[in-house]
Order: sequence, then structure tokens, then C-alpha cells
Amino acid sequence: MLNTDKKLKLYYSIGEVAQMLGVSETLLRFWEKKFPQLNPKRAGRDIRQYRQEDVETAKMIYHLVKERGMTLDGAQRRLRNNGESAQRNYEVVDRLKTIREELVSMRNALDAFTYNEVEALKENIEKLKEKTTPTSPIGS
Repeated sequence: MLNTDKKLKLYYSIGEVAQMLGVSETLLRFWEKKFPQLNPKRAGRDIRQYRQEDVETAKMIYHLVKERGMTLDGAQRRLRNNGESAQRNYEVVDRLKTIREELVSMRNALDAFTYNEVEALKENIEKLKEKTTPTSPIGS
């Protein structure tokens, strides 16, 4: 059986990494030349095998260059001088993006309810409360 859980994979192809980031394979090869930190393992026939650390490095480069608008030289300096700080900043931004996606998803789910559905739900709750409320014994 094929393992489709990306967290459990040891190696990713350049195509998979490019798809994760939404960039071309050519751009990843270019980044490998510009950023010594991005150094995937080479298998037979010079096929690149990206480890999870390489994927994270590529994501950080993407964040610095594409999302923050830094030049390649600026991103290189940032990774060289404050690699750990840049990594922490990237992780925080990544977590915030995930939280935002979840919140937008919850908002969309709540927006899907119509007024009539909400009213029907309230009525059902009231009926359930009436059924579960104990009645007082007669003659007390």
C-alpha cells in the first residue's frame, strides 16, 4: 500500500517540493545555486531527493523572497546571519496562516446557516429541554 501521509515521507522529489510551494522546478534549482543551505541529496542519475529539512529551508526561502519581498542577496544575508531568527519568524507566520485558514473555514461553515435553519435549531433545542425537564409529582 502506498503511503500518502507527507509527514512520514523521508524524501520528496523536486516536483513534489515545487508543487508544495507553488513554484517551478527551475526556480528550486536556481535557489540551490544561490543558497548553500538548500542542498538536497543526489541519488542515481543526479535525481534530487529533498529531506524534510530541505523542504523547510525551501519554504523559508520562499517566505523571505516571495512573501516578504526580499532580494536574493537580502535573503542570503538573513539566512547566513540570523538563520535561527528567520526560522522562528517563518514558523510563527506559518502557524498564523494555519490558524487563519481554520478561522476562515469556521466562518464559512457558520455563514452557511440560514436564518430559518437557526430558528429551527432553536426550536429543536427548546423541545429537547421540555422533554428532559423533570415534572413535579402531583399532590406535593
